Amino acid sequence: MASDSKSKILLVTLAVCAVCAVLVSVAAVGLKPRQEVNQRLEKLRNILDAGGLLRAGADVPEIYNRRIEADFIRLADGASMPENGIPEGVTPETFDFRRLAANPETGRTIEPKNDLAGLRRIPEFMPVYSVRDAAGKLSKVILPVAGKGLWSTMFGFLALDADFRTIRGFTFYEHGETPGLGGEIDNPRWQEKWQGKLAFSEDGQVMIEVLRGSVEAGDPLAPYRVDGISGATKTTQGVQGLVRFWLGGNGYGPFLDRAAEEGLNGAR
Repeated sequence: MASDSKSKILLVTLAVCAVCAVLVSVAAVGLKPRQEVNQRLEKLRNILDAGGLLRAGADVPEIYNRRIEADFIRLADGASMPENGIPEGVTPETFDFRRLAANPETGRTIEPKNDLAGLRRIPEFMPVYSVRDAAGKLSKVILPVAGKGLWSTMFGFLALDADFRTIRGFTFYEHGETPGLGGEIDNPRWQEKWQGKLAFSEDGQVMIEVLRGSVEAGDPLAPYRVDGISGATKTTQGVQGLVRFWLGGNGYGPFLDRAAEEGLNGAR
């Protein structure tokens, strides 16, 4: 009698577990399209935020479509990618860094000595988002960036002025850094510290640096330096590494040089 009772309890438990597993699976599959839409919207929101275009209650897709011109560029030489070189279904709005970097046909390996961002592999091409004013003049260029922090790969957007030298915005849309420490890279107050900083010296060398402490008054290198985040040394070192990598020769350096040479609103 007791044995039958235990068997029934076990069967009921297994049945409940099976039903719950099915419901969870169905929910996950059903919610996936919505999650993908939300992820895309969050990415667009961060692009606009980096470019100083985001406003409370704004229609994000409408502003993006009206103010942003997106293009793919080859990292090797900074030239625009031909349409037949872009895999089917890949757009600047749905660009998947991880997938394209891992694919032997669309990604490449970075030599360890050059891998300041700790990524090992990157895509051969990247999207670039240009912001233009009402007259069609370039005002900013927004560059996707990625790099290793303490616990995760951090993904964000760095906006440069039309001089291709002055930083105008910096946001992150994905990371797994420690809340309250490295996670403070999401803090608008810290992101604002990047605005107006100079990424390059006058002769084109990458100079931007994240300090372990605060930038001191009177520091002659203050235009190139950003306050660090207390207790998040590894994360902020990762941020510095990713910015320097993506502004250098293995990142957007060739594109920025080409843009300056072709007269797109000044030179760095």
